[in-house]
Amino acid sequence: MKSELFINGAWVAAQSGGMIDVIDPASEQVVHQIASAEAADIDAAVKAAKSAFDAGTWSGMTGAERAIVLRNIATGIEARTEELARLEVLDNGKPLPEARWDIEDAAACFHFYAGLSEELDAEGAQNITVSDDRFTTRVVKEPVGVVGAIIPWNFPLLMAAWKVAPALAAGCTMVLKPSEVTALTALELGDIAQKAGLPDGVLNIVTGFGPSAGQPLTEHPDIDKLAFTGSVTTGSRIMQSAAKDIKNLSLELGGKSPFVVFGDSDIEQAVEWIMFGIFWNQGEVCSATSRVLVEDTIYEKLVARLELEARKITIGDGMDEGVLLGPLVNKSQYDKVLGLIATGVEEGARLVCGGAHTDIGKGYFVAPTIFADVDENSVIWQEEIFGPVVCLKPFSSESEAVRLANDSEYGLAAAVMSKDDARCERVAHALRAGIVWINCSQPTFVEAPWGGYKKSGIGRELGKWGLNNYLETKQITRFDDNSPWGWYLKQAEDQTG
Repeated sequence: MKSELFINGAWVAAQSGGMIDVIDPASEQVVHQIASAEAADIDAAVKAAKSAFDAGTWSGMTGAERAIVLRNIATGIEARTEELARLEVLDNGKPLPEARWDIEDAAACFHFYAGLSEELDAEGAQNITVSDDRFTTRVVKEPVGVVGAIIPWNFPLLMAAWKVAPALAAGCTMVLKPSEVTALTALELGDIAQKAGLPDGVLNIVTGFGPSAGQPLTEHPDIDKLAFTGSVTTGSRIMQSAAKDIKNLSLELGGKSPFVVFGDSDIEQAVEWIMFGIFWNQGEVCSATSRVLVEDTIYEKLVARLELEARKITIGDGMDEGVLLGPLVNKSQYDKVLGLIATGVEEGARLVCGGAHTDIGKGYFVAPTIFADVDENSVIWQEEIFGPVVCLKPFSSESEAVRLANDSEYGLAAAVMSKDDARCERVAHALRAGIVWINCSQPTFVEAPWGGYKKSGIGRELGKWGLNNYLETKQITRFDDNSPWGWYLKQAEDQTG
């Protein structure tokens, strides 16, 4: 396991000598330590990225040349899938099968953006027809420059891939700051990238806390673009930092996603997708469909069936075979989730099942938690919990369901289930969210755009939209006449009649 910072192709200690404990959330034991970067380390990393960009060692390559390295990174990840998955479990707590899936998705992300990098060559310059034939105009795409990327702790390597792969495909250089809570696989990505042939300084990885490492990164004058995934509160602060220098910015923030289940739905399928939508990754998912609206004709039957299935979920150390729900990522998140569960009880919601899971002894375990009859103005209905907690509420009409679903400051994702295709389409278009699932919840594809409305963020990741995040559009216009003064006089004559 790597411990140091990855700056300019070298593994270096933090200049302060500070270290951060890595805690296994299943045992609460310290299993490793990583460097704690501060402003001086961030400055060194940004300078390395800027020097690499200015030198053109990466940005000056063709897309096809960059694609070779990106595919090498992908195969490097694939070759270490089991090792990286186990590091993810040790760091984050998620069950091992889920971690393996994440690592495979991370590799697929690099493969996908290798293809888009090659397409940049094929696209080349786009010629534009303008109104005066003495001028020739073309449009080119160029890398935005030095990227500062900050990622969360819920999908550590996958979230790194979502930013690193498109940024590198575009020709950018970057400084990546993973969450100090789950940085192990992001550090290994540095090792994989170096062995894949990525030039020194193109990717720099710094670990540290938000105030001492994240803030200096967002405020650094040589950062051209900021890309952040995390909470609304932190995203707002980063937006303020970006405003000072008018930095290019993309934000993927929180969610409180609704799942609308109509009375003609198959209850067994609905329960299966609700379970996946909220208990996958311990509910620590920004798009988790945590507000479930169920038509009153099937409401009580669905609540009872959901409770039955939720109680069957095996809870435990993510390394253990058969475990479907691991611990929450750390004590802070554990305390927050339990606090919100207590708030839900105090507010009068019906606690169907769940709460703290104490049978194991140690570890930050919370049982699958179901609240029914939740008031639409309550804290647990409106606030993102980011844990295995689902809130259910009945509705009696399509218009009521849409109103309740849209009554949120968030707009990342939403889902609707019905056997009536026309109704599903109507509701999908009425829902104010950047991602809408019909008769399912949570499928995510690297080819499709990812991002939300309202406080859920700015911009889109994944697909060609993710690549565009890291590209600037430049117009180049050429005058093809040998008499510019004559052209000017002709324009003046036309204006005066």
